[in-house]
Amino acid sequence: MQFEQLFDMAVKFHGHRCPAMPMGLRAGLAAMKVLGAERAQDKELYVISETGKGHAAGCFLDGIMAATGCTYGKSNIEKRYWNKMAFTLVDTRKGKAVRVSLKPEFFEQALQSPFVQQRRKGMPPQDVPAEVLEPLLQRVLSLPEEQFLDISDPFDFPWEGGQACFDVVRCDGCGEAVFTNAVTEKDGKTLCGGCARPL
Repeated sequence: MQFEQLFDMAVKFHGHRCPAMPMGLRAGLAAMKVLGAERAQDKELYVISETGKGHAAGCFLDGIMAATGCTYGKSNIEKRYWNKMAFTLVDTRKGKAVRVSLKPEFFEQALQSPFVQQRRKGMPPQDVPAEVLEPLLQRVLSLPEEQFLDISDPFDFPWEGGQACFDVVRCDGCGEAVFTNAVTEKDGKTLCGGCARPL
């Protein structure tokens, strides 16, 4: 897929144009390049994200997912909630990984941008005027990687992937079908997570 096609797909997936999503997109592509890896079709790659719940971190992570093909649906991504703009990409077949983060000075400067100032005032990202967004977006898309990313050398990361589960049982609490690798036996009953530990 050409970068323009990937970027368009990522914007549709993410829902709006902003600078942080393309940062993640480019960071994910850079990590794959260092590992010599292709976008994951299944579980060939795994992302360990250090992002948290902040808005920019979520946008950054959407870019990483779009680039790498690592998604929550495929269970080849996890989130550490460290509130950092950083992640480790693991090539599960080679047992190699690379860690990528935004350069601190770049990230600090980005948070002073006119786009972020509009966001601080409560403006939704899709409503930020194009004349404010586009110069920053074009800078993110054209900046050499070494000016905004810190990328480690590949390092060993032995991988032990689990087997997919295809067996289900009925929960004795709610009656719904649940995969057998996620049930709890309690007081002689087979329970799903929701019934075993209700909210």
